[in-house]
Amino acid sequence: MIVPRAIEADAVSILRSITPTLDPTKHKGQAGKVAVIGGCREYTGAPYFAAISALKIVECALRFVIIISFILLGDESDLFHLITQGADLSHVFCTKDAAPIIKSYSPELIVHPVLEESYGIRDEDKISVSTRVLAEVMNWMERFECIVIGPGLGRDPFLMDCVSEIMRHARQLNIPIVIDGDGLFLVTNNIDLVSGYPLAVLTPNVNEYKRLVHKVLNHEVNDQDAAGELLTLQVNAATVFLRIGGITVLRKGKSDYMSDGETVCSVSIFGSPRRCGGQGDILSGSIAVFLSWARKAASIEGSPGSSPMNPTILGCVAGCALLRKAASVAFEEKKRSTLTSDIIECLGTSLEEISPAL
Repeated sequence: MIVPRAIEADAVSILRSITPTLDPTKHKGQAGKVAVIGGCREYTGAPYFAAISALKIVECALRFVIIISFILLGDESDLFHLITQGADLSHVFCTKDAAPIIKSYSPELIVHPVLEESYGIRDEDKISVSTRVLAEVMNWMERFECIVIGPGLGRDPFLMDCVSEIMRHARQLNIPIVIDGDGLFLVTNNIDLVSGYPLAVLTPNVNEYKRLVHKVLNHEVNDQDAAGELLTLQVNAATVFLRIGGITVLRKGKSDYMSDGETVCSVSIFGSPRRCGGQGDILSGSIAVFLSWARKAASIEGSPGSSPMNPTILGCVAGCALLRKAASVAFEEKKRSTLTSDIIECLGTSLEEISPAL
């Protein structure tokens, strides 16, 4: 069988088409509500990076909405009302140990200290604690347009079991799921969590991707043909397709490759030679926002953002393009000292440069 090569996506056009137009009449949350499930004793930076990146992208658009509204309304009280809108946007569901630290990073994130790790929980209490954790998350679940699973999650067995139940409920509610970090470890060892779910996006790096393919296909990945491997993973073997078909896989690297089993494309524009840790977390939060925007655009017939392409692919393309652009901008200034926080600060200006708000 001849495997088609990946086609370089027109990433800039896609990003422009799905970024929503500004509307000063919009109210809190209409620009998108994203949740990150992750954060434990050892890892607090990753969930923060993912959540604040989602917030920064929408904040960029919201800032211009506020300016336009003030010009039109000319009332400081209305201006204050608009500024306070949009706060209910980016949530983090983490363990109690991680919550104070994540809250200290930014007062703009909504942090829920509801997850539990197995230490300190007696065996006879695990069912009741798990039920309580799931209930607390479910109280918020229907509000979210997308959920990011895995940044800083850790690999505590009890916590993994709780998150598995959260994922099952998200599927029942038809909520898109972006899976990264330790979420990929969870899914790789329990493919049924995402198998056949078209709103699931897996974002492995090269090594995580190798482990995923080895687990599913029981063979090694050929690094020289990543795009072909992506297509093979989802459509070339019927038995594998039955297990993992329908999802979207984004393999990160020098070029980012993505496939939903039908479309195979790549994003290679922009980028930075500085490979600081945390960029994958930025990407997962960015994809969550763009995926939700792409789904909204697709639901509006005749919308500029409507496209025959799968919204999960559109979200991946846009997220990759914005991250790579922001990384290149940050590197121009910081060079070798570029950090993840520097890239996050460039998200807004990068989005504005590609898709001007005014």
